[in-house]
Amino acid sequence: MIAPTTHRDLLAWAEAMTLVEVVYRDTAGFPKEETYGLVSQIRRAAVSVPSNIAEGAARNSSREWVQFLGITCGSLAELDTQLELAIRLGFLKADAPAVNQMHRVGRLVRLLRKSLKIRSDEKK
Repeated sequence: MIAPTTHRDLLAWAEAMTLVEVVYRDTAGFPKEETYGLVSQIRRAAVSVPSNIAEGAARNSSREWVQFLGITCGSLAELDTQLELAIRLGFLKADAPAVNQMHRVGRLVRLLRKSLKIRSDEKK
């Protein structure tokens, strides 16, 4: 397997970018009074996912990258909470594309993080 040269080579980053697109589409129909509330929070959390993957990939060490993937996991947990709230408020369906894509990205990020931790541990 060839190591990725930039974040753009990572499936996790590509799927996280798709997550942002899906989140924007899924939140477009939320009530107008939520534009600066829940919609803004959801979109910011979604945008931080590929942003942190990219920033981590640009770092000089696997250890730093793992740290940024931890931050990414935090953003995904925040997004999960906000999407759950949107579901409970009736703004979003439980099987909405954003929910499914968030779970997919979460799995990819966790696998990437685990792989980097193993690689980092082998170098010790």
